[in-house]
Amino acid sequence: MHERVIDVEDLRVRYRGARTDAVAGMTFGVAPGEVFGFLGPSGAGKSTVQRVLTRLLRGHGGRAAVFGRELHAWGADYYERIGVGFELPAAFGKLTAAENLAAFAGLYRRPARPVRELLELVELGAAADRRVDGFSKGMRMRLNLARALLNRPELLFLDEPTGGQDPVRAAALREVVREQARQGTTVFVTTHDMTTADRLCDRVAFVVGGRIAAVDTPRSFKLRYGRPGVRVEYRVGGRLDERELPLDTLAADTELAGLLARGAVETVHTREASLDDVFATVTRARL
Repeated sequence: MHERVIDVEDLRVRYRGARTDAVAGMTFGVAPGEVFGFLGPSGAGKSTVQRVLTRLLRGHGGRAAVFGRELHAWGADYYERIGVGFELPAAFGKLTAAENLAAFAGLYRRPARPVRELLELVELGAAADRRVDGFSKGMRMRLNLARALLNRPELLFLDEPTGGQDPVRAAALREVVREQARQGTTVFVTTHDMTTADRLCDRVAFVVGGRIAAVDTPRSFKLRYGRPGVRVEYRVGGRLDERELPLDTLAADTELAGLLARGAVETVHTREASLDDVFATVTRARL
């Protein structure tokens, strides 16, 4: 097994007529079975990198290799090993969900996963025989994910995988993707959604202005830039108030001890930096 599934060094892309690079010297690697996220605002270069790595955009500068082979050296066999689910769903509207997946399954040489099984996986089992032109955006996005998983990919590219979903379905889709990673699939995610980055990715790259500002695990980011402590809500004389206390002085705080002794404390919450806070600190920008 290769040490890195994706290996990128000094990647540069400039679109025709542009004065600056859309991707300005990015270097990163993605390990086997890792869920790696590109987090940044629109126009940061996230989708351009995905287009390079899926071989939809040629003529880049720098080095980009996948499965130990330079991208330019791959042929059609590359698409037998990867799955792609972009933010804008692509499907045949006059076909049913099941017919769509069956049509795409016929493009692969390797055996495809059972269509009905995939539709159940993304909570579209009940809509398997409905025409796609009647689907909501969220349903189309789930069909997009099912299509990306058809060929049992070793590497999965996803763009805004929870777009158009309610919180419950978004959590379910994140679990579907995590399960693919547990089975050994490497996942490359582009998103501007903090929850997706925080709860789905093993590591996250902050991307701004065509460059990578920082790379780390979501937890390490929050611990490094946060001030660990607790927020205490208490009621005195009928009035609800709150205090924020650092962990290192918590045990010696006599006022808190008194509030606890009188039964005045109503809630205690841990406090850490959100990924949004960390992104703003590191990049001086907010999503």
